[in-house]
Amino acid sequence: MSEITVLKLGGSVVTKKSETGVIDTARIRELAAQIAPVAKSVPLVIVHGAGSCGHPEAKQYRIQEGVTQSNAEGIAVTHFAVRRLNEEFVSLLRAEGVDAVCMHPFCTSLAKNGRLVYSGEEQIKALLALGVVPVLHGDVVMDTVRGACIVSGDQIVPAMAKALGATRVGVATDVPGVLAEGRVVPVITRENVGAINLGDSANTDVTGGMRGKVEELLLLADAGIPSHLFHISRVMDFLHDRDHGGTIVQ
Repeated sequence: MSEITVLKLGGSVVTKKSETGVIDTARIRELAAQIAPVAKSVPLVIVHGAGSCGHPEAKQYRIQEGVTQSNAEGIAVTHFAVRRLNEEFVSLLRAEGVDAVCMHPFCTSLAKNGRLVYSGEEQIKALLALGVVPVLHGDVVMDTVRGACIVSGDQIVPAMAKALGATRVGVATDVPGVLAEGRVVPVITRENVGAINLGDSANTDVTGGMRGKVEELLLLADAGIPSHLFHISRVMDFLHDRDHGGTIVQ
């Protein structure tokens, strides 16, 4: 198997994040057309955020505070919201000729106190060996300590990259990279991250916004795997290993 690529598409990219439950099908269709040629020749794992399909539900039911019988209804409500988005995403990929399949973390993963301990990597490896593109997403996952928790796409990406030995990791968002005073920070490391104001997301988000992304990607960098953050319009550049004008976390 040739080098594995993990591509994360932010929730603000695949949904209209200020409109609860609205999927941006036009944007996904454009992305699917760009991804299709590469997906046919490169082992690819796609992870997408939940955006407005899942974050509001998780917040309403206070999933991140832990789950007991009093709020267990939120497990199904939250999962169905993100599942609907994932199925639409996969349907549009398949319409472009990509042999993609839904991979719901709720069904394949397990967490302990909010962190993944298993993410379905053996199933992913089997799919990749057959040339199939697994499409994962932020989801509610059963948790051995909390009952259940939210596992973001940003946490899934480094877990999957390390488990698969991926060599290329890209995160596409609605901003051109990590910004400081309006300018893209070209490189982030453990040494300089403390001097960068990462800010917080202005939209409803239970997973930490840009700060959460960078913290997760620094864990990946600790394992020796660099990652790239860039604007969604530069997906083709990343997939073809061209300059994307964004941020490298290493």
